[in-house]
Amino acid sequence: MFCYEYPRPAVTVDIAVFSGDVPDVLLIRRKHPPFERHWALPGGFIEMDESLEASALRELEEETGVADVSLTEVGTFGDPDRDPRGRVITVAYTTIVKKSLLNIEAGSDASEAVWFPSTDLPALAFDHGEIIRKALERLT
Repeated sequence: MFCYEYPRPAVTVDIAVFSGDVPDVLLIRRKHPPFERHWALPGGFIEMDESLEASALRELEEETGVADVSLTEVGTFGDPDRDPRGRVITVAYTTIVKKSLLNIEAGSDASEAVWFPSTDLPALAFDHGEIIRKALERLT
């Protein structure tokens, strides 16, 4: 293990799952602080032994039951104040699915998983509104 003189930020992944013509976006209600009971994109911290994409697929399945999807990277979001727990950088992904083929089920640290029209979103945790806007730009 190496020791560095520089601070090390945490790394997360977030996934914007879209469906339909509007399109709708799949959000989870957080069980734990920060932003407990707020709506957010599925996602979470990466494990040290997995790739970013593998982490995104794991988090998506754990929190929503959605599996076996193809992900496209949206970008990296690293505003120093994006997470009140400290310096957290996230890599965001997106995918398009058919709602009718999915059995959405909240799990892990999500108490609910619900589809919302991307044109009428609730208040969101972190910078997830910005991530959704960037993901929607990727769709056009």
